[in-house]
Amino acid sequence: MVVFCFLVDQKRKVRRSKPAAGTCSRCGGGASVADMKTATRFCYVPFYWKSWRAIICTFCGATLRSYR
Repeated sequence: MVVFCFLVDQKRKVRRSKPAAGTCSRCGGGASVADMKTATRFCYVPFYWKSWRAIICTFCGATLRSYR
């Protein structure tokens, strides 16, 4: 019998951010506009990258709005 084990995950990284007007709807913290980079990995080897912009909370880290 052959057993296959696939390890696929995504890693998000904030490249840069700057303050934005508004507050978080979950915790009431401040918001910031961030340039994000997502790397999809298979067996710990990245094979797909995507850059996008999002409004994130500076306190809890929740993604409030994403612009893909």
